[in-house]
Order: sequence, then structure tokens, then C-alpha cells
Amino acid sequence: MTFKVAIIGRPNVGKSTLFNRLVGRKLALVDDTPGVTRDRRVHAAKLYDLHFDVIDTAGFEDAAASTLPGRMRAQTEIAIREADLIFFTVDAKSGLMPDDKTFAEIVRKSGKPVVLVANKAEAKGAQGGMLEAWELGLGEPIPVSAEHGQGMPDLRDAVIGALGEARAFGEEEDGEDEEVVAGEVLIGEDIVDPDAEPSYDDTKPMRIAVVGRPNAGKSTLINALIGEERLLTGPEAGITRDSISVDWDWHGRRLKLFDTAGMRRKARIHEKLEVMSVQDGLRAIRFAEIVIIVLDATIPFEKQDLQIADLIVREGRAPVIAFNKWDLIDHPQELLAELREKTERLLPQVRGIQAVPVSAETGRGLDKLMDAVLRTHKVWNSRVSTGKLNRWLESILAHHPPPAVAGRRLKVKYVTQAKTRPPGFVVQCSRPDAMPQSYVRYLSNSLREAFDMPGVPIRIALRTSDNPFAGRAKKRS
Repeated sequence: MTFKVAIIGRPNVGKSTLFNRLVGRKLALVDDTPGVTRDRRVHAAKLYDLHFDVIDTAGFEDAAASTLPGRMRAQTEIAIREADLIFFTVDAKSGLMPDDKTFAEIVRKSGKPVVLVANKAEAKGAQGGMLEAWELGLGEPIPVSAEHGQGMPDLRDAVIGALGEARAFGEEEDGEDEEVVAGEVLIGEDIVDPDAEPSYDDTKPMRIAVVGRPNAGKSTLINALIGEERLLTGPEAGITRDSISVDWDWHGRRLKLFDTAGMRRKARIHEKLEVMSVQDGLRAIRFAEIVIIVLDATIPFEKQDLQIADLIVREGRAPVIAFNKWDLIDHPQELLAELREKTERLLPQVRGIQAVPVSAETGRGLDKLMDAVLRTHKVWNSRVSTGKLNRWLESILAHHPPPAVAGRRLKVKYVTQAKTRPPGFVVQCSRPDAMPQSYVRYLSNSLREAFDMPGVPIRIALRTSDNPFAGRAKKRS
């Protein structure tokens, strides 16, 4: 059984950098700006022969509970309660601050074993900060450089000393340990090729990204789904910065939910930190299977909403729309009919997309939303036999043959499904370059209708068969 380590400390001491070093991947956003991390993030970590779960937390600040820093502090206090060991992190470069002593007292009262981590120990003048750290009364400070990977052997020894060998090594789970490589920019636990051709397997966790504009209610929706205040929420726009993954089980189906930062129009994004947050969200989309687009039902279908939906379709992910804040709507039936008409008109590239009214605040519509997610996921993984496809093609060509281009009629000969996730088809025809896009759209819409594939992107690639006599003709001439 693994143990949990919570990394805590005041803002800007390098907690997220240490987190990334321990998990071997650049999962948490890192910037010189204080207070980058807001939610707590949990991930499997490895420190030489020690295997454990590590929790990244927000900077510990002394603030009222109703404020954003106060709510961030509450998330950190939850992490302290969940942890078996605490890495109390200080900045050896700048030395002790008054808040360090205040929070050291809180950690002492928790009764949890503590390792005092003096980060940035490679900096000039860090020795003075190291000596000051003794004043906290948390034992010997362990000098490390999370950025450069220095001091990790001493940190390992300190963990074993704090927990004892039996607890530190525990009972190893069966199976090979996953190799982690420092420096890879990934979402979640696996290196995933989003365009790979996997078989449909409902035993693996389904990866669901929740995206939308700022303040649409994405974090509130995830909290409502899992039934706990796992993610930081509030009236302020742009609270979420990192893409935080949450493991969840829904009616026996394992899921991994990714909360993402709100995506504003590109022209409005100026700060480096917001750029990093949006890039993190885009990675979450690329590595997801299903993407829930959260729209504010009081101001739906802004231009940015449509751009987000178009991005998801271009990436080949399976979208589902959640019209959130439905509890604020006065005439729900009239608005729902209007929104569904707009959905069909504004998103023709995913005709039949599942759109569900929900209220993350009251919990209304969440079961219907998850039913829509599972239905869409099944369609996204669907496969049609070549025989059925070519019987369909015969009827289509008889009803609406391809047009003539430059006086010569185009010939469509054969169709087969090349991939799933999303469904991709290869159509053999005489002159692919001359095929009008309008006829390709006709084929796509007919495929969607004939084989019941609503709401997911459909890819059609046009190919021509090689003429075996083309080479001989050239030689004779």
C-alpha cells in the first residue's frame, strides 16, 4: 500500500516544481508569479525505490475563509488531513518569512510526520536560509534544488527516517512499475497517441475533458458529479489554471475527469500565465476521448463557444454540450427548443450532437448528461462492416451519383472504414482532387444517418487505385 505526501508551504517556494520532479512529468504549471497553483493535484510519484502519491497544493496564506486565498487554504488543509507525510517547503534563497512560522505551527498541530525541505539550495546565499530554517522546530532542513534535481538522495533518506522503513516501502502492488521520464509534457498518467487505433474497451478509464469559457461552471459541474468539493470554485472568473484530473466511478464505469482553465478569445489573452493555462487545457482536449462543452445557458453560443466546439471537432474528439445554470432560466421549455435549433444550425459538422440542460448548483440533469456521454462514446468507437458500407454506397450512387467535372463523370468504386475514434472512412474514386466538397459532405451526412452516428466527427479520405498499366503506357510512348 502506497503512502501520500502533501507538499505545502507559502506561495512561490517551488512546490509545483518539486511536484513535477517527483512525478517525472511537467504536469503542474510553473511560473515566477506567486500563487500559480490553486487546486490540489494528486499523482503517482517515484523517488528512487520509494513509490507514493504526491499532492501539490496552493500556497498557504493567512486569509478569510470567504476569499479566494481562504478557499485555497481550505484545499491545502484537506491535503494535510489526507496525507501520511508532509513536505514543508521553504525558500532557502530568500530565507524565512513570518508566514513560514505561522504555518509550521499548523503543521505541528496536525500530528503528521514532517520533512522540512529547503528548496532553491543551489542559489548563492542559500546557506543563510538553511540555517534560519532550524528555527521552525521541524527538524533538520533537507537542502534540495527541485529545478535541477539536486538533493534527491537526501530527501529519500529523510522520508524513510520520518516514516520508518516498513511504512516507507510498504506492500508492493503486483505488476511492473511504470517508468517515468522527467521533462515530458503530458496530461494524466499515460503517454497516449490521440490518433492511435485502440479497440473499444470499457474497462479502461474513459478520459473526459470539461471545457468552456471562464465562469461557465466547469469546476462546479465536476464537484457536483463526484459529490464532493474536490475543485476550487467561486464567483470569480478564471479560478482554475491547471488541468486537474479527478478519478471517478459512475455506475461501475471508471472515468477520469479533467477540469480545465476557462478559454477566452485569443485577442484577450496577454499574460504569460493565462497562455500557459489555455495551452494546458488544449492538451487536455487532445488527449481526451469525450469533451463536455459547458455553456452558460443565460448567455449561450457566444463566438468563443463555437470556436471551442470547432477545435474539438478538428481534433477528432467526441463533444457533448451541457447547458449549465438551468436553474436560472425562467421559461425552460421554450429556451430548450430554441437552443436545440441553434445547436443544429451552428454546429452542422457534428449533426445530432447530444445537448443536455443541467444545473451544477442543484444537481439537476447530471444523470442525463452522463447517459449522453456514454452514448456518444459508444458512437465514437463504432465500426461498420465493409459489406454494409458498400451496399449503402450502391444505394447512394443510384439515388445521387457524383457530378461530372470537366465533362467527365466521377466514379466512386468502393468504401471501407479505416479507423474509429472518430470513425474514419476511405472512399476509392477515379479523381479525388476533382471531387467537390459538397459531395463529400453529402456522403458524410448520409453515412451519419444510415448507420446512426450522431454527434461525432466523421472523417472521409478520398483515394484512387493505382493503374497497373500506367507504367507500360509511358514506356511505349
